[in-house]
Amino acid sequence: MILLCLLLFTSALDRYQATLVTDAVKSPFATAFDKTGTLYFVEYQGHRLGVLNANNKPTYLAGTGKKGDRDGLGTAAELDSPHNLAIGNDGCIYVSDTFNHKIKKYDPRTKAITTFAGTGKAGFSGDGGDALQAQFNETYHITFDPTGKHLYVVDLKNQRIRRIDMASNRITTVAGTGKKGTPVEGMLAANSPFNDPRALIVDDQGQLYILQRGGHDLWKVDTAGKLSRLAGTGKKGYSGDGGPAQHAQLSGPKHLCFDNNGDILIADSDNHCIRKLILKTGIIELVAGRGKGSLPGIATEISLNQPHGVTVKPGTNHIYIADSMNNRIIKLMK
Repeated sequence: MILLCLLLFTSALDRYQATLVTDAVKSPFATAFDKTGTLYFVEYQGHRLGVLNANNKPTYLAGTGKKGDRDGLGTAAELDSPHNLAIGNDGCIYVSDTFNHKIKKYDPRTKAITTFAGTGKAGFSGDGGDALQAQFNETYHITFDPTGKHLYVVDLKNQRIRRIDMASNRITTVAGTGKKGTPVEGMLAANSPFNDPRALIVDDQGQLYILQRGGHDLWKVDTAGKLSRLAGTGKKGYSGDGGPAQHAQLSGPKHLCFDNNGDILIADSDNHCIRKLILKTGIIELVAGRGKGSLPGIATEISLNQPHGVTVKPGTNHIYIADSMNNRIIKLMK
């Protein structure tokens, strides 16, 4: 009996504990950290870019709170339903201004936000040229490669992944043909259809990990450009925790990131949880959500509502979740 109690106690200690960071935000869809550990976020329904101060109080850097499309100084500028953000080597914050079909850049030195890529007209054009003259059809997830030399853009309705060279501003397509469909194992990503690619990350070898919202799965593009399915059966649902990720079911996943072990955290949004793919074993695990509890509490026992973002704070094992429809940002730690 004593041994059993000790095992249960140790198991509980090893689980993530969830605490509230802030609930003074409106539908946060993503968070990002700069080199100093400062947390930035975007609000989908609030149409704003913000930052948390040392007391976790939000200050808004760009956006009026109403959707629109206007460059300018800080809170005089307008955004339309931003989904994601990424911080560049230049210290600027890049925002996927989703329904304006653009990427905006906020410069913390001048406090101005300007258009970095996209004409604002929905469509597809511009490959091989300046990204500012390119057309997108809804920009969703954006991310830098580990060097910061390239910015990757999920051009969702164009069913493509595009890449911007930060030195030349030249844009190219690296995955997707523009046709909607199911990728095939071993196919070249450049020749493949996709089913609503929603988010991606890049490892230090240059391999891409592409999460499909409509396909309910996760694919890898290796250094030869070939595709392989890592997680999800392609059928919407919830199953598979503790087993092979390829046999698990996801539901409308929206975001992903690497943790400090090099494994992949997935915001399985329509399943209202965060899951982890262990790359060495191919096993998928539940990290947070699916319960009915409140904060603070054990992460797997709390309730999430359509989390759209998951991020790990650099230099820590702390996981930050944009718990979007609960209008809050939460932190997981052991």
